[in-house]
Amino acid sequence: MTIARTGWIAALLLGLVAAGIAEPGRGAADDAWPVKNKLLGKDGDKSEDVSGIACTKPDGFPRSCLVIDDNIQDAQFVQLTDGKLIAGSSVNLIKNTFKDKALELDGEGVAFSNGFYYVIGSHGHPRDKDHKLNPTTDAAKIQAKIAASSQIVRFRTTGEDGNASDVQPTPRLRDIIASEPALLPFMDLRLETNGLTIEGVAIKDDRTLLAGFRGPVLNGNCALVLSVEVATLFGNGKSSDHRLHRLSLGDGRGVRDLAPFGERILVLAGPVADGPGAYAVFAWDGASDSVELLKELPFDPKRKPEGLLPLDKTSTGLRVLIVFDGDKEGAPTPIEIPGSGPRSSSCPAG
Repeated sequence: MTIARTGWIAALLLGLVAAGIAEPGRGAADDAWPVKNKLLGKDGDKSEDVSGIACTKPDGFPRSCLVIDDNIQDAQFVQLTDGKLIAGSSVNLIKNTFKDKALELDGEGVAFSNGFYYVIGSHGHPRDKDHKLNPTTDAAKIQAKIAASSQIVRFRTTGEDGNASDVQPTPRLRDIIASEPALLPFMDLRLETNGLTIEGVAIKDDRTLLAGFRGPVLNGNCALVLSVEVATLFGNGKSSDHRLHRLSLGDGRGVRDLAPFGERILVLAGPVADGPGAYAVFAWDGASDSVELLKELPFDPKRKPEGLLPLDKTSTGLRVLIVFDGDKEGAPTPIEIPGSGPRSSSCPAG
């Protein structure tokens, strides 16, 4: 083989790696699985704000799943096969309005447990990048939007026919948040000022709801997860039955999603701010304040991974599906991550 030919092949391989083709598990934009039919977004257009996905089964194909877009009042059933999503029917979650205009749930996370889907709202100040909402003249509108997003909605489903029943919204988590001294100062603040917003949810052992906060991040590197008994939110449990976990996910990173897999909870971590940043996946036992870093995600920093779905085990770890806020129909992209990794430093208690 000539030197010139060798150099040409090397250059080609370098180009492929740079494009995210030759590097296994890189998860380039063109690796996204196709979506058949249409994932619905604002005004009936194709969704560009997918923020969560969960399924009735922890692994295997096909699977019945639920996807949410944070700009509408509905969630949408999808069927997941190995390599494709098929969009199905929708289910209405809330009916909040302001001056006869529908207000979105700002749904940011989905979980499934014991026959129920759970969809969690952000519980935060409405997104307002351009500061069009005046805190004085628009106070009533802001409060109406906060009330709409400060709900958890659960409904029963068989997971096979795309039907929903017994739709139950609850605002109880907001009172529990307000009772927590570490969270209260950040309630109803804008996201860009480290304001409180929830972006992940998981159900542990069919009885404990875990709410993961994108913000606030305490001391610059401590992300927060609030654990509350499901009976407290949807039954007769006491509001004092909760615990706040502090997870060291890296400087300026909060929780973007939570997903159970086996005995662990996978944590998708990302920047609390809205700009470009680094994302990663951690493993957590759901009980302590210790996490393992599994993988720093290799995506373009301008992309925003918002949802994580475990797919299956591999010979070296796990395969997961990542969905993106800002990409058409979430650009569902599979990526491989190791099964274990180094433990992070602990956040200070208090």
